[in-house]
Amino acid sequence: MKGTIYKSTGSWYTVKTDDGKFYTCRIKGKFRIKGIKSTNPIAVGDVVGFKIEQLGDETIGVISEIEDRKNYIIRKSVNLSKQTHIIAANLDQVFLLVTLNNPTTYTSFIDRFLVTSEAYEIPVILLFNKMDTYTAEQSVDIQYLMTLYESIGYRCLELSAKNGDNVAKVKAMMLGKTSMFSGHSGVGKSTLVNAIEPQLELKTSAISEQHLQGQHTTTFAEMYDLSFDARIVDTPGIKGFGIVDMERQEIGDYFPEFFNLKQDCKFNNCLHLDEPKCAVKMALEENKLPWSRYRSYVQMIEGDEENYRVNNYDPK
Repeated sequence: MKGTIYKSTGSWYTVKTDDGKFYTCRIKGKFRIKGIKSTNPIAVGDVVGFKIEQLGDETIGVISEIEDRKNYIIRKSVNLSKQTHIIAANLDQVFLLVTLNNPTTYTSFIDRFLVTSEAYEIPVILLFNKMDTYTAEQSVDIQYLMTLYESIGYRCLELSAKNGDNVAKVKAMMLGKTSMFSGHSGVGKSTLVNAIEPQLELKTSAISEQHLQGQHTTTFAEMYDLSFDARIVDTPGIKGFGIVDMERQEIGDYFPEFFNLKQDCKFNNCLHLDEPKCAVKMALEENKLPWSRYRSYVQMIEGDEENYRVNNYDPK
């Protein structure tokens, strides 16, 4: 039998077959020794083959194969373990929710997420949420960030999931697609999903006043079929986003605005650091490229996984 992973708890998987039936499955042990370095060899969105076994009164599926993925989002845990984790697979697009504060989404986090998405050719839409909570000055900062990322080619949308502003536009973008919702804890992912599909009734929680961070209301990634020909993957809040399996020479290729200038650099293997006649550095000096993006790039090149969560955004 074949089906799609709808939920993964790390040891048990919920699999949906083409005829709409759900099965609780476990993984066959050999998957853990097939050279897959991730903490989760199978992720939500994966298409798998499985067999049914009868354990007493229970019917259990045993996953024996996984089909090739068209793409996936993978991150390195920013902690001592340095383990990698596949967030979801076989996606049509990702909505990355961004908030200016409560909690703060730094450009360094956005850029790391975008680089990984570029590497696996997954379109990303940036949703600037909680617009109903910002002051006039903060709204100007949001406009700056939207202009910055739109100039690179990313679609951006102002949003208030709580008030329902622009939720219909998000819904329209989701039609016929499998979309993942991601971002820090507390940016409003579950609130947005509930606004899109109220009957799901996903848990939401208030921001911690002490730390101005969200509480983890989603424990495991889970996919949902929606009532309007769409599927979503709701994910746990991500605190850090370490990039995985990228050579220094290729990171710049996943910054579209750098890649577009690469042919104008003196050296075809230019890392845009200290090389002479670097088109990227010249564009930066002429303020034709955003410095926040370049700072993110340098941190990735230098492999600074522990200390990148600083404010790379400076509108001045």
